[in-house]
Amino acid sequence: MSVKPSDPQAPEGAQRHGGTRLRQFLGSWKAMLGLILVVLFIASALFAPFLAPYDPNALDIPARLSVPTATHWAGTDQLGRDTFSRLIFGGRVALKIAVIGVSVALSAGLILGMIAGYGPKWLDNLLLLAFDTVLAFPTIVLALATVALVGPSLELVLIIVIVSTTPGYARMARTSTLALKNDEYILAERSLGASTPRILIHHVLPNVVGPLLILAAMDVPVVVTIEAGLSFLGLGVLPPMASWGTILNEGYLVIRDAPFMVVAAGIPLVLTTLGFTFLGEALRDIFDPRMGKGRS
Repeated sequence: MSVKPSDPQAPEGAQRHGGTRLRQFLGSWKAMLGLILVVLFIASALFAPFLAPYDPNALDIPARLSVPTATHWAGTDQLGRDTFSRLIFGGRVALKIAVIGVSVALSAGLILGMIAGYGPKWLDNLLLLAFDTVLAFPTIVLALATVALVGPSLELVLIIVIVSTTPGYARMARTSTLALKNDEYILAERSLGASTPRILIHHVLPNVVGPLLILAAMDVPVVVTIEAGLSFLGLGVLPPMASWGTILNEGYLVIRDAPFMVVAAGIPLVLTTLGFTFLGEALRDIFDPRMGKGRS
């Protein structure tokens, strides 16, 4: 027998279900390791001015290309700047790109996807064509074309990240909306005269946003890697601003004399990617196991 919302056992059952999910999360080594790495990444970026031992742009020419020591934990670059301090401040760039880029792309993709899935067939086909057109462009080619027109900048990286990732969220939101569009409770709402915005906000949105949030957590390392790759190619963050991509580029130029710079810049990229990937996969397995089967 189904439990009605007014049944006093319903909140109890919801609490038990939430407690089970929490125990699953706490009992998963992947979830805990991912959570620890993500918290470390966010905390180091937010408190970079207090954690960095030196000014990331302070020059010390006599100490240039110093190997890792107790004074400079990750050595120094070709201008004598402390690499460890630059890595910590580079995390702020990665966090900014990830938070703003993923948030805007998720919001835009959610709105466009629900409109495509719930709207008329011609609008669905038009938006789907637009999504596929954007996805057909390789990110690097799109970046090269845009840089040729406006020049490299942090804002350009944000725009490229948003444009290249929005179609993925939109397609998932569209698929989920299409699956809900003809459900009985949606048809009942329409027969009672409910407006389209009301149906989308109150009935479609709560059922669509969950899987998208899990996907967003797994897309954060992709966005961070895009920023690092563009900055490495000179298409993103410009010197002297510290970024993991620019530090990799600077280390590559002197890799024969100071290979430790490339290693030091690669470590936070790897750890951040592992953290968000582990956390996203753990949340997916707990809240929506079907996503894992669909993506595998």
